[in-house]
Amino acid sequence: MSTPARYDISGVELTDDRYTVIQSLIRNKYRAEDAAGNTVLKGKQKLFKMKEEFPFTDANGQEVFTVKAGGIIDVAGNYMLSDARTGEDIVVLDNDFSLLQDTWRIRDARTEEVLARIDSRGAAVTLARNFLPFGELIPHKYEITDANGDHVGKISGQFSLKDTYDIVIDDADSVPKEPIIAAAMVIDAIQGN
Repeated sequence: MSTPARYDISGVELTDDRYTVIQSLIRNKYRAEDAAGNTVLKGKQKLFKMKEEFPFTDANGQEVFTVKAGGIIDVAGNYMLSDARTGEDIVVLDNDFSLLQDTWRIRDARTEEVLARIDSRGAAVTLARNFLPFGELIPHKYEITDANGDHVGKISGQFSLKDTYDIVIDDADSVPKEPIIAAAMVIDAIQGN
């Protein structure tokens, strides 16, 4: 099953199966590199707005998409991913707030159909990351599944001072690849890891 072009993001082509996301030492500023080490996206959380906003640019600084919170200081809620060039809403990132496991649904912005899920690796690790001293240094891991619960990829953190993680898509036949990769890149910033 191939996914429709309506999920494509103008101005960026995320065609690789592997990306590395690196957070700068200044919190909530990100750079995504393709498998060859080329920067493909840069993002930074705007902290002084009433609603959280994460604009992303291509390697040349041209804005390609934005993720905005549905409400003021949205801890567990909806975040809209919109194409910056067309203004079209593409997908909604929907977080089920829990201290035991992080679960994100990626839904179609128009129909609200679930396209994919991103789930953390379990309660013990989530609790340790949130409550132990230096727990944020524990690398995070997520599984990416399609709407039927079938594995399509993973997000694996690396042990480092900078928050660094790999996004690997094993099978993008049943999910819209660009919004899934974009969503994976902003989840870390949204959760304030």
